[in-house]
Amino acid sequence: MIADTDIRVGNLVWYYDLYMNETAFKIEGILEGYVYNSCLPKSKLPLAKVNPVKLEADQLNALGFVRGEKEYGEDIHVYSYRYTHKDSIYIRDEGYAFQLLAAFPAGLVPYGRPLVHVHQLQNLFYDLTAEELALM
Repeated sequence: MIADTDIRVGNLVWYYDLYMNETAFKIEGILEGYVYNSCLPKSKLPLAKVNPVKLEADQLNALGFVRGEKEYGEDIHVYSYRYTHKDSIYIRDEGYAFQLLAAFPAGLVPYGRPLVHVHQLQNLFYDLTAEELALM
């Protein structure tokens, strides 16, 4: 289950469909304990049946993050997303979660709480850039 205060329109979440398959969908609306999407049965689901999507390294690639390359002296566990000409968002794969990093002259420094769900990264990205982070 996911709380309505943790999600917003555009977040990726999942539910068990009629055949007990985990089915992901993008939230198109939230109102009075329900999330809405035109592809859902009856176009809505109660929040109690909605689950967060676990953040995985392959999803970072699908979201537009690029893995560091060892050949260029970069950490292969750090992913970056360039959202302006000079600014990037950095995130490190800790194995169990993903840690945000801030760029300083001395290197990348961890900040904030680790992320474990896709919607957490989507919400943080939106807060930092005012742009949607969606699967490509």
